[in-house]
Amino acid sequence: MPDLQYVHLDIFTDRPFAGNQLAVFLNAAGLDEPRMQRIANEMALPETTFVFPPEVSGTDARVRIFTPSQELPMAGSPAVGTTFALAGAGRLRAGADKTVLGLRIGPTNVGLEWGQNGLRFAWMKQPIPTFGPIVTDTVAVAAALGVQPRDLAGGNLPVQVVSSGLPFLYVALISRAAVDAAALDRAKLCALLRALELEELPVFVFSPEPVDDGATVYSRMFGPVLGIQEDPGTGSACGPLGAYLLKYNAVSAKTESRLVSLQGVRMGRPSSIHIALSSRAGVLEEVQVGGEAVVVGEGTIRT
Repeated sequence: MPDLQYVHLDIFTDRPFAGNQLAVFLNAAGLDEPRMQRIANEMALPETTFVFPPEVSGTDARVRIFTPSQELPMAGSPAVGTTFALAGAGRLRAGADKTVLGLRIGPTNVGLEWGQNGLRFAWMKQPIPTFGPIVTDTVAVAAALGVQPRDLAGGNLPVQVVSSGLPFLYVALISRAAVDAAALDRAKLCALLRALELEELPVFVFSPEPVDDGATVYSRMFGPVLGIQEDPGTGSACGPLGAYLLKYNAVSAKTESRLVSLQGVRMGRPSSIHIALSSRAGVLEEVQVGGEAVVVGEGTIRT
């Protein structure tokens, strides 16, 4: 195999050294799955993407997404970041309103907003989320997160599994301080989920505590099952998050198209992940997750 060039981007931010990190290999033809997994493990970033020629009519590129330990069916920051990398390489028509990426979940639309200096913002359309089991043992949930049961929001915000292709366990906490204090105990989480006959899941904790900074929720994501101890910006969790907030009346129909999850602050890598929902007569019809991205470097992997 020849040397492989990659682009290093920070996603869900407009400045370097914030947001979520991503490596994009724009010319991955000829790479097999084991080699891609080894490269992703070597990169040691939350995700690495590999771009291939389109395999399905109507798509512009085939994109495969890997964490250091496994391939993902879809993910938000890789979709947004890969789109920015393609635009920067001149492989998207300037001014086009969308591109279509071939992901494992199928063709995925990414809306494009352009500025004077190139692509400014990208919106990933996500599948309508599905709602799974509710976890009622809040004492065990709190123990798995290293917080007190009183720190859970409770009420009309249940601990629940929600998915748009990649399931997460959503846990609402009463305050941003409680979110910052959370420390996942993986053994306790697995014991809790096994008792419910569920496999291990990544956990998305958040608080809707109102603070005047433009964020709808303040969040963190723990994903050791994905090979990611903590993720600074999880786009694949934000479509389901928006649907969850709407379902349980934590946001109104008036604000559903302009939600923001502020993630990664505790890690020193703040990410602003935008969520746009569209519903009619109480039925969710469209989910988009979007953000900005910046290139912070380029490199070569010798295979």
